[in-house]
Amino acid sequence: MTSSKNVALLHGRNSDGHIDHGRRRLFGAAAALVAASVPWVSSASAQTSLTRSFGPLKRVNAGVLNIEYAELGAADAPVAILLHGWPYDIHAFLDVAPVLAQAGYRVIVPYLRGYGTTRFLSAATPRNGQQSVVAVDLIAMMDALSIRNAVVAGFDWGARTADIVAALWPKRCKALISVSGYLIGNQQAGKAPLPPSAELQWWYQYYFATERGRAGYEKYRREFSKLIWQLASPKWKFDDATFDRTAAALDNPDHVAIVIHNYRWRLGLAQGEAKYDELERRLAGAPVISVPTITLEGDANGAPHLEPPAYAAKFSGKYQHRLITGGIGHNLPQEAPDAFARAVLDAVAL
Repeated sequence: MTSSKNVALLHGRNSDGHIDHGRRRLFGAAAALVAASVPWVSSASAQTSLTRSFGPLKRVNAGVLNIEYAELGAADAPVAILLHGWPYDIHAFLDVAPVLAQAGYRVIVPYLRGYGTTRFLSAATPRNGQQSVVAVDLIAMMDALSIRNAVVAGFDWGARTADIVAALWPKRCKALISVSGYLIGNQQAGKAPLPPSAELQWWYQYYFATERGRAGYEKYRREFSKLIWQLASPKWKFDDATFDRTAAALDNPDHVAIVIHNYRWRLGLAQGEAKYDELERRLAGAPVISVPTITLEGDANGAPHLEPPAYAAKFSGKYQHRLITGGIGHNLPQEAPDAFARAVLDAVAL
């Protein structure tokens, strides 16, 4: 894990001292967390990766899903929603969520469709993984919980979902924190060939395009996911218990179908649902995001990603990019929770 001093600010449109303010708030929250009893983990004095977890989870019917989620903080506090990616789960935010709760947020960390114990309400619902549908799930969850707006933060699929909510429903997004920046895509762009070195990074996307790939992921999803963790975060020395805790979320009965559909849809090899066509049309235009935004990147991210200058112009509001140093890979909130929490706290003050 990196400390606050390892956050490098690359560029921003406002530099009037908000960084110090955010640091004071984060340090105050961290001090409060240390001083207080911590009900969200086991009461044992020495926590291991195997025993540490969120407390009892909650459930809500939202849209086509029954979503399971962790919740910390006061019910009437401003909301921060934290979104995981593939092949990760809510435990990526295990060290972020309590800091935000201590800082005065109601923190909500949902299992995305196809993860954990989130389930479809009907067997007839397509197991769809296209980009817009995950954002629709989040808006449905916010509606079900009577959340008018929230700070939305995520990485990987979660960052893309947060980007989409900020772009299409800006009034619902108070601020955005997005690891690896602007991730909204479209099928036409996905069909364009890349240079060989870039194509190599997407090896699993092409594997998933085949029936052998679908069967292989079904049979070896844990081995496959551990390999992705290692490739995407080459300097992160996670232990087996940490991986196994998350790997349990990949045993969801809809997980493989949704992952395969997601990557095939990106290449135009699988159809989306017609009711989302208008949303995808808008996303294909690469809409500019106007809400206050902090983008983050780890200095050792082994997953495919663009360099910050390639997407900086997609954020038209108050904006800042931060490079997180110290060998931080793709799973930034779990590898550098202090830096991720700081970004959440600072984003609303941009």
